[in-house]
Order: sequence, then structure tokens, then C-alpha cells
Amino acid sequence: MDLRIFTEPQQGADYDTLLAVARATEDLGFDAFFRSDHYLRMGGGDGLPGPTDAWITLAGLARETKRIRLGTLMTAGTFRLPGVLAIQVAQVDRMSGGRVEFGLGAGWFEEEHTAYGIPFPKERFGRLEEQLAIVTGLWETPVGKTFSYEGKHYRLADSPALPKPAQERIPVLVGGHGASRTPRLAARYADEFNIPFASLEDTERQFGRVRAAAEEAGRRADDLVYSNALVVCVGRDDAEVARRAAAIGREVGELKANGLAGSPAEVVDKLGRYAAVGSSRVYLQVLDLDDLDHLELISAQVAPQLG
Repeated sequence: MDLRIFTEPQQGADYDTLLAVARATEDLGFDAFFRSDHYLRMGGGDGLPGPTDAWITLAGLARETKRIRLGTLMTAGTFRLPGVLAIQVAQVDRMSGGRVEFGLGAGWFEEEHTAYGIPFPKERFGRLEEQLAIVTGLWETPVGKTFSYEGKHYRLADSPALPKPAQERIPVLVGGHGASRTPRLAARYADEFNIPFASLEDTERQFGRVRAAAEEAGRRADDLVYSNALVVCVGRDDAEVARRAAAIGREVGELKANGLAGSPAEVVDKLGRYAAVGSSRVYLQVLDLDDLDHLELISAQVAPQLG
């Protein structure tokens, strides 16, 4: 099972903090560094020093890391025009030497749109589908050819469809809990399907829907990677688990029920249960970005037991 580090910088982290976490991610052998795409803190606290932009951050990390994959869970479709987004992501992919993965979602947090003057349309899923068609279409258009698109929400005419990413195909992630449209969208566009913060039962049910949608679309279900995103809180003993839970304002019992919490052995056991329902990759949501010892513990005592 691949373990990836997933951060939520809108809760209060500057670029230097993210760089320290990304370097630790690389040095400790994790597969990838991912971040959310939000402009407003959720829950209590002041959110200082304020938000960082996802793709500007990843551009910087692309030049300051060498091995790890870099990406978003998920880029908010409401924040960027799809043609501009295709340029941004392709450029960061070239800056990284071909290490970018692209998660795109519809956008959901209305308050951050209000706070920063970003339009928040009522109909977002249809826009997301068009955005995926445009971004992937621009990347796939051969050099020297043009790309045009006529949709309900977006229209492109005779685009040169440049620049091209470094990778022949940037892996595309689609995710969510939707029972019908989300699996169909994943089956059409995704290389990976991710379900965030879901129980074992909900994970198994949603993976089954996506697998069925893939087969219906004429793809092999196993052509997709199936992954989870789960909050992580690991400690060598109960006191360390409790300290880490308190640092992020959560209760140990709740974290054990809804995430990956407890001793390394407990976390390995729960990861095994997710693997049994089809998950081959887990994004570890790390909420205390100053606690690099937490990453070291996971690297030393969890990752080696996963095979």
C-alpha cells in the first residue's frame, strides 16, 4: 500500500512550513505530498498567517524536491478557468520533471467564495464535467493541432493547446461520495478514484459503484487506482496518541472511529482492513504540520509493515 502525506494549509501554514513537511515526506520515503485547495480556515482559530495558493505552492515545491509526487485533493473547480488551469498544471509538471498528479473537484465551501469574492454557482457538477473534458482535451491535443470545445458553461475556439506536460499523461484523480454521477465521471476521466474520510463500509460500497461504472464505460475496473484519505494520529503509547489528538483539537475515540489513530499496530491493522475492501493507496491527513516526529514514527513503524 502506498502512503502519501496530505496537508490542509488553510488551517494555518506558510510556504516554509509546507516545504519542511514536503522535504520530510521525501526524506522519509513516502510516495507523495498532496495539499488541499482552500482559501479559508474551517472551524475555530485565526488561520494565521493566512492561506497559500495550491498551485503556487506546488510550483515552488516542484523545484525544491526531487522524487515525490505532487498534487491536490482536490483542486476547486470554482477557483480557476479550465484553460488557465490546464496551463498552470502543465507548467508545474514540467517544473517538477513530470511528478504532478491532478485532482479536480466541483468546489463546495461557499464561505471561502464569499470571503474572497469568488463566484459560487449553483450548478457545479456540470461545470466540473466540462472542466475535466477541457483540461484533459487540451493536454491530449497533438502539438501543431488545435482544440475547440462548445459546452453549456465553457467555450474554447482554436486553442493551440499549449504548453504540454512533461508526462505523456498526468494522472487525473476524481473523488467523492456521490452514488451515480461521481462514479460515471471517474469512469470516464480518472486514473484514480479517491474517497475522503469514509468508513470501511462506505468505501467498499463506493468502490463497487466506480468499478461497475468503469466496466459499463468499457474500461477494466482494475485500470483505476482506488484510494482513501483519512486523518492520522499515531503514537508510541496512549499518552502520545492523546497528546497528538489534543494538538489538533480532536478526541482519541473519535479519531479511532473515523480515521487512523492509535498505536502503530492499531493503524497497520486498520490499513489492512481498508486494503481488504480494495484500497491500494491512503492519503494520511496530517493536521499538525509542526510535528515532523509524527511522520518519522509512521515511516519507521507503520510503513514497513504494509508490504
